[in-house]
Amino acid sequence: MCGRISETKSHREIEERFGLNIPFEIRPRYNLCPGDQALVVVQEGDKKSLKMMKWGLIPSWAKDPKIGFQCINARAETVETKAAFKDAFSQRRCLVVADGFYEWKKLEGQRIPYRYILPNNPIFTMAGLWDCWQAPLGEVLTFTIITTDANELVGQAHNRMPVILTREEEGVWLDLKTEREVLKKLLKPHNSDLMQSYEVSTKINSGKNDSSEIIEPVVPVRNI
Repeated sequence: MCGRISETKSHREIEERFGLNIPFEIRPRYNLCPGDQALVVVQEGDKKSLKMMKWGLIPSWAKDPKIGFQCINARAETVETKAAFKDAFSQRRCLVVADGFYEWKKLEGQRIPYRYILPNNPIFTMAGLWDCWQAPLGEVLTFTIITTDANELVGQAHNRMPVILTREEEGVWLDLKTEREVLKKLLKPHNSDLMQSYEVSTKINSGKNDSSEIIEPVVPVRNI
């Protein structure tokens, strides 16, 4: 499962990372939760664009938008066949922008939150799907994050993790001409040796807390 992410980089850093001009304001998010708006990169014709979408995919055919809270993640093993995701897997793949995600490890009867990043804390992307739902007041763009088996590092806290794409894999994932078998090979655990983790404050337990304190390491840092 992936139920919390961070998007803390500046407007300029995100523009430079994706080579895009972003026409709307971006503010750092330290504790981004399902139901929140997040940054998503999509392919539109021969161009990429960055959009804000609500986390929790609502299929275009859905009658009740509450289904989105059941679709914050899509399992890599069933994404090709599950009704809520199969059309998006074929036609509406996206990159979910992040610089970290969180999981909770059980230690001494407590649930201790950890943040997972890549070395030097760069922007990275997670494999996602998106859809457009027609609400009474207009269109609602939503997305889900694809998860796979956890690697050795994340597995100490949870048995699932988001699919993290390399920069080389991002274009392959977005390209609608990519064959299904190639896509499915991308839905694998990220190399543990190319990730880091550290304990963060339990303030993250509340979605109301969204300040830079959230991503600061707890001292002393426990070994994970």
